[in-house]
Order: sequence, then C-alpha cells, then structure tokens
Amino acid sequence: MGDTEDEAFWSDFFRSLRTRGLGGVRLVISDHHLGLKAAIAKVFIGAAWQRCRVHFMRNALAKVTKANAEMVAAAVRTIFAQPDAGAVSSQFDRITEMLQPQFPEVTAMLVEARDDLRATRS
Repeated sequence: MGDTEDEAFWSDFFRSLRTRGLGGVRLVISDHHLGLKAAIAKVFIGAAWQRCRVHFMRNALAKVTKANAEMVAAAVRTIFAQPDAGAVSSQFDRITEMLQPQFPEVTAMLVEARDDLRATRS
C-alpha cells in the first residue's frame, strides 16, 4: 500500500516487478499521474509510454451530459481508429474543431493530452 500518486512508491513497485522477473518492457500504458509517469521513465528506461485511453475517455465524458456522451465518445474513438500516425493527426484536428463550440472542456482535455494518447519513448 502506498500513495498511488507518489513517484517513490511506483518506482519501488516497478523495481519489485523487475526483481520478480519482469523484463523487456517496451510499452507501458497507464493513467496520467505524474509520479507514475516519472517512475515508468526511471525504471523502464527506453520504454514507450502511452496514456490509458479508457481512463482518458472516462475523464472526458465526465465533462458532458449523459445525452451527449455517446456522440462525444464516438467522435473521439474515430481518432484512435485511424490506420497511421498522419491519419490520427488529421482526424484529431477535425474532431477537436468539431467539438470545440459545444464541448470546449473536452476539446481542451484532448488538446492537452494529444501527445500522451500516442505512445512516446520515455
């Protein structure tokens, strides 16, 4: 048990996984807690990190009414359904432009998380 936001806790936890045989980590997908993200970069050197899309979607949908949730979710999912990075980027721009007038909070969250939602090297 520990503070799940704390880098020291997560670093110790990840090191314990390595001690028990975890190796070859190339990608870590997690929520966007800064301590967690920092520990991943520290312990799994060279591994890519990506923000968990499920957690992101839950956070984004908390900003819209229930009546609008399915439409917003469907629009955001189209970003991740693209075949390559260029198409993802183009669709991202289309969706943020479309959502901005009615859902500025969701748009701001998307813009802030743009790079985090795609795997990047630590």
